[in-house]
Amino acid sequence: MCNLYNITTSQDAIREWTRAMRDIMGNLEPSLDVYPNMPGAVVRNAPDGQRELAKLLWGMPTPAERVKGKADYGTTNIRNPQYAHWQQYVGVENRCVVPVTSFAEPSPRPNDKDPETGIQRNYWFARSEHRPLFFFAGMWTRWQGVRRIKDGPGDFELYGFLTTKPNALIAPIHEKAMPVILTSREEVETWLTAPWSEARHMQRTAPDDALVIVEKPATQIKFKQQGGSPPPSSDGQLPLL
Repeated sequence: MCNLYNITTSQDAIREWTRAMRDIMGNLEPSLDVYPNMPGAVVRNAPDGQRELAKLLWGMPTPAERVKGKADYGTTNIRNPQYAHWQQYVGVENRCVVPVTSFAEPSPRPNDKDPETGIQRNYWFARSEHRPLFFFAGMWTRWQGVRRIKDGPGDFELYGFLTTKPNALIAPIHEKAMPVILTSREEVETWLTAPWSEARHMQRTAPDDALVIVEKPATQIKFKQQGGSPPPSSDGQLPLL
């Protein structure tokens, strides 16, 4: 599953592509790595009919029978939207698109450590070496519950995105799935506005030449290859890996 992606673009570019007339997300960092249960940008159909750019938490409500423990940390990837739990979110009022410029899948080789991150090596995928903007086909919802036990219950706006069978580029790295990607304004418009009977056909494998493997974003480099310690964060603590 895709559990890490990067956005290196501007809010103006996202709004122009999606025709979003309202922006309530605040400032978007020049290059942002997004992990599960963290805030990410989405463009959605707001309840008042406006199309807006907003910041939501990554991870849709998990089917009740699959929640373990007292917290629901969220389901990031949606493989089967025909499943009863997901059917409540397939209407246009719960659809969104997730802006992205590259996404990661972990190496399938055991203990394949990246010397610049200190963790399992990731393969990064983008539309081209220039990393132009594209989108994941997503869903969003409002939700009340516990995301982290230490924080207790709260009110949240959540999102996730669809996956499908991998293409020939991704299959050797992740044999089960890849994100559903939207690469044209027409595809974005269809996902956000078409009835489900039409929009559901957007859940399809991308052509084999739709993506290329690229270097990881600079934001991912935590360690120097020649040794040394990870740089401190702005609060003087070691960065989270």
